[in-house]
Amino acid sequence: MTDTPARLLNLLSLLQTPREWPGSELAERLQVSARTIRRDIERLRELGYPVQATMGAVGGYRLIAGTAMPPLLLDDEEAVAIAVGLRAAAGHAVGGIEEASVRALAKLVQVLPARLRHRVGALNAATVPLLMGDGPTVDPEDLTTLAAAITNRERLRFGYRSGEGAESRRLVEPHRLVAAGRRWYLVAYDIDREDWRIFRVDRVTEPWPTGARATPRDLPGNDAAAYVAAKLARLAPTHRAVVTLHAPAEAVARRIGGANRVEPIDEHSCRLHSRADSLEWLATRLAMLGCDFEVHDPPELVAYLRALGARIGRATGDTADTA
Repeated sequence: MTDTPARLLNLLSLLQTPREWPGSELAERLQVSARTIRRDIERLRELGYPVQATMGAVGGYRLIAGTAMPPLLLDDEEAVAIAVGLRAAAGHAVGGIEEASVRALAKLVQVLPARLRHRVGALNAATVPLLMGDGPTVDPEDLTTLAAAITNRERLRFGYRSGEGAESRRLVEPHRLVAAGRRWYLVAYDIDREDWRIFRVDRVTEPWPTGARATPRDLPGNDAAAYVAAKLARLAPTHRAVVTLHAPAEAVARRIGGANRVEPIDEHSCRLHSRADSLEWLATRLAMLGCDFEVHDPPELVAYLRALGARIGRATGDTADTA
């Protein structure tokens, strides 16, 4: 094999399999000399691929974990599997990886050959995910389009349905995608309204890039997630709770996370300051902690828990007075 770039790609493909390759076997596979293999290994190292060489009768070459993630070569089956997995992760938010899934999916879709795009589309059309909860779902293709426009700094047009059901057409300069709970939000500068806006992606229809370049703008606060959180906090009613929990503060902090404050009282109890947009969510969160607790505030949460306890008691045949 005399084509050096093609030979390097073939060598890299072999090394990315989880095994150690003797230099003689690599030379035989690629139909070159052992000296050529050694030179090619050095070229890969210069490109950032951490190729380890071991000496001895059973020695050889293998890729190891390095300090950075180098480009990977994928065969057709691997590319399809990753694309389907990323679509699932992007469409049904998985804590901590939502935005990364969309970025990776946008990159992968951009370079997929037509035959593989067809296979990915056919597989997704033939499968139906089992959704947990009643949160809105989004089309991963829409997310991919939005992510690509953000990366390319390109203006977008799309249809949008407000919470009241009003339909409109929007021209925006997209800035970031933010996953919040079970929902996706697009942070963008609205050209016609000359101001920043957040859009629920499940209400976005037919997004398409215009080809016009977006103007670099500074988002107020420079943090898209904090911007969305602040906007949502102003729009939604918020219930603030103060609760004593009979559990160590460290254990509670590990379990509850989020925008909550946990203050130790002693080694066996702590004070929780929490907030949510519904009493139901606050009650469920407290019940799922698996420890005794007393609610100090708000009174509405105390009343809700009392009614909930009575309802559960009736369901289990307990007729004792729960008031």
